[in-house]
Amino acid sequence: MLKVDCFKHFFIAFMFLVTATSFSFSSESDSSKDFNPTDMIMHHIGDSHGWHFFDYNEISVTLPLPVILYTDAGLVAFMSSEFHHDAEAKEIVEKNGMRFVNSHETIYKLNEGETEVIFDEEHHVLNGIAPLDLSITKNVAAIFISVILMFLIFGKLAKHYKKSNQAPSGFNNMMETLVLFVRDEIARPQIGEKKFMRFMPFLLTVFFFIWITNLLGLLPGAANVTGNISVTIALGLFTLALILINGTSDYWRHVFWMPGIPGWVKPILAIVEVLGVFIKPIALMIRLFANITAGHIIILSLIGLIFILENAGVAGISVPFALFISVLELLVAFLQAFIFTMLSALFIGMAVEEHEHH
Repeated sequence: MLKVDCFKHFFIAFMFLVTATSFSFSSESDSSKDFNPTDMIMHHIGDSHGWHFFDYNEISVTLPLPVILYTDAGLVAFMSSEFHHDAEAKEIVEKNGMRFVNSHETIYKLNEGETEVIFDEEHHVLNGIAPLDLSITKNVAAIFISVILMFLIFGKLAKHYKKSNQAPSGFNNMMETLVLFVRDEIARPQIGEKKFMRFMPFLLTVFFFIWITNLLGLLPGAANVTGNISVTIALGLFTLALILINGTSDYWRHVFWMPGIPGWVKPILAIVEVLGVFIKPIALMIRLFANITAGHIIILSLIGLIFILENAGVAGISVPFALFISVLELLVAFLQAFIFTMLSALFIGMAVEEHEHH
């Protein structure tokens, strides 16, 4: 009976999330007679300077975020609300004698004396330049939230072990199970008994960061953090840095001048091996980015079909399929965290492995 009730509550919760997402799309589509699914999808999976949740009766529910720009005249900061939710470079914000516009989430500083925006055929701003953007965007804010959650979760777990040596219960027990899973099923087999503990902090951080941000990204209006290529590039670069720093002399010898190989073949294989050192983290970052983005696009496309076909009956097919993909995304959220962590451990293990010489 308990399992049936749990499933019922789980099903209702997901139906609410999908319905809320559908309602958000409906509110946005009402503002324009022509529904553009591409713009809708790119808007929801892309980054932005304000955290927009939904529109209702011409009221936009948005969390303004700090816009921080480094210009030739120094730092300029203001809240994204000063653009009044405009991303078409129509609203001009004046700060410190400079004028700024938001064109599709790229902030431009207009040239001195310019009071109107001039566009080219592709809607690029011609009479302005894009300063260095250090803003707290939606993705950055979501990263902060994930980091805060990780501090709270593991701070609570650490506090328990400071007070007691007994096994934790409840939520702490689940977290301990996942920590042991990363240690015993990922780090120890891939890196080896002697050196795996040195890399546990990195592997635990990567695993839980990706998993938590993936779960938060399933909520309506949430940020698509790991679906942003900049984030996955940063994660891949951390793995690459650990490989380059911790690679043993045996590892580099096998990369540049493999033993037991004819001399004339070694230069050719060395090029392949050097490329492989960089291709491995590139594969990590692309795999995570592509899988998370693909899942979001599928869900958004299924919901968008309702407004493309303008037929409420389509909702009877689209919403259940979107619900199914949303449930599947729960598994994908964990799998992508597991795969990224496991492959990172595998590549690090290859770099720190001591080879036997005969």
